[in-house]
Amino acid sequence: MATALATLMSKPIVELVRHRSPVDRLSRLERALGPGCPQLLIKRDDLLTFALGGNKVRKLQALAAEARRSDADTLITCGAVQSNHARVTAATGAALGWHVVLVLNGARPDPPTGNLRLDQLFGADIRFVDRREDREATMDAAAGDARRDGRTPFVIPVGGSTPVGAMGMARGVAELGLDGVKPDVIIHASSSAGTQAGLIAGCTLFGSRARVVGVSADEPAAALAARVADLIDRMAVALGARPETLKGSHPIEVDDTQVGEGYGLVTPAAREAAALLARTEGIALDDVYTSKAMAGLIARVRAGAFAKDDTVLFWHTGGLIG
Repeated sequence: MATALATLMSKPIVELVRHRSPVDRLSRLERALGPGCPQLLIKRDDLLTFALGGNKVRKLQALAAEARRSDADTLITCGAVQSNHARVTAATGAALGWHVVLVLNGARPDPPTGNLRLDQLFGADIRFVDRREDREATMDAAAGDARRDGRTPFVIPVGGSTPVGAMGMARGVAELGLDGVKPDVIIHASSSAGTQAGLIAGCTLFGSRARVVGVSADEPAAALAARVADLIDRMAVALGARPETLKGSHPIEVDDTQVGEGYGLVTPAAREAAALLARTEGIALDDVYTSKAMAGLIARVRAGAFAKDDTVLFWHTGGLIG
């Protein structure tokens, strides 16, 4: 394990942020949820000071370093029209002086709003497709265009969820130790698997005993858990370790009770969770990811899933309100 940790920390990153995100106590939310509520903390990755923050900043710090090692000058990635990952990729390209191509699917707001407006402000070349299934071929075509133009493309899969991207998330767990935070449970929004794989590996490598619970934004638990497991296996190969070294004693826990009608479709429970956090703590959540994750946390508190003396940390992965 020590070798895998040393290898992880030796991997270069592009320093898009030079500070760790704060951890705050949600004492007013605790009171709102009643006397049986455990101690609730929140890891504020939404306050990372680059491209309006979020967990994607951690992934892009590692992915941009990999792109730089390959002498890339063009980043190509994909997502939905309001993708947080696309927004941070566009900003990363702007900060490094690189060309960025975004392949986005979904209905285009007219005029552009939210992340799409920011993608444009950051100067990305935006290409729209009708379906998710069309994104990969369009990224391949964009890479071919870049090569014909004499540029060197670096293609990033959806969400930045590669072994390198997940390593960027894993490094974030070290910040909990620096702040003296020792949660029993970490709850976060899970979708493309990279955040959950990174948090599990990070907890193992940095000696945290926390259970990591990913609240799915769109997929059934079994399918998402399989993708998390596969990504951890590939991280282990990249770090020269056995998969069990990165998993440690941490099971892969996915909660799919908050998916509702699917990706990007807000549920009544998510609306209630977002309003409750906003009105007790002044903290905003987005409709796609974090409101569903907070709904999962609140449902567990109300069901008595935690002991009163547990410490539960909500990892706020950011995201703009649509």
